[in-house]
Amino acid sequence: MLPVRVLTAAALLAAFLSALWFPDRTGFAALVAAFVGLGGYEWARLGKSSRFAAAAYGLACALLLLALARWGGPAPWVFAAAGAFWIVAVPAWLARGYPAGPAPLAAAAGFVVLVPAGLALARLGRGEILMLLGLVWVADSAAYFAGRAFGRRKLAPAISPAKTWEGVAGAVVATLIYAIIWANLDPAWQARLEGAAWAPYLAGTVFLCAASVLGDLFESAAKRRAGVKDSGSLLPGHGGVLDRIDSATALLPLAMLLMHATGLK
Repeated sequence: MLPVRVLTAAALLAAFLSALWFPDRTGFAALVAAFVGLGGYEWARLGKSSRFAAAAYGLACALLLLALARWGGPAPWVFAAAGAFWIVAVPAWLARGYPAGPAPLAAAAGFVVLVPAGLALARLGRGEILMLLGLVWVADSAAYFAGRAFGRRKLAPAISPAKTWEGVAGAVVATLIYAIIWANLDPAWQARLEGAAWAPYLAGTVFLCAASVLGDLFESAAKRRAGVKDSGSLLPGHGGVLDRIDSATALLPLAMLLMHATGLK
């Protein structure tokens, strides 16, 4: 299973980097929309929708993303709405044990989970995308290894029994180290970070690390309610599209919200 997982990850990374450096940003937005559509399909299937209804929902997610990317302007309101969802609604939802809600609420949640994250990818620069997705990968990997090595106290046993507070602590430490290294290697960040500017930069890193954990937990809760281990089977060794982008669905729109708030976007 591990060789299959590694090969799939390598193929996905190669395809993503190739698309990211393709000069046509419209083509890149279309690729992101395709992934958002697949994620929408899986989200609807987690809600027990028929294949036809799930396909229609996924198409609606992709078309909404393309419309916002083409005609939505700066769209800070999209990221503000996503921020309210992830900072207020999701923690409250998870604290109540992720109770089942009406179908329209679940459908609306899927749009908020997927479309702002896709729009962030379509709007961010290449270096920003690499920096943020690198943070996601570092946080996920560090949480996994720190949790396996030191994990004792469960983070959310009713939602994801394998996740621990020690894993979260490992993710925070690793992402802070990652952010410091990136800032010292990237000339753009070197020019921005002097003296007291380091404090909000590192605080933002911790905030985004927490967002990645929250995104992971939210998708885990959706899968647990659906009674499935993976959101799909499209990616050998990894499960579905949602399984690969769960952390990024929270981190990317919140990163855009921070950038808008600080004048970086």
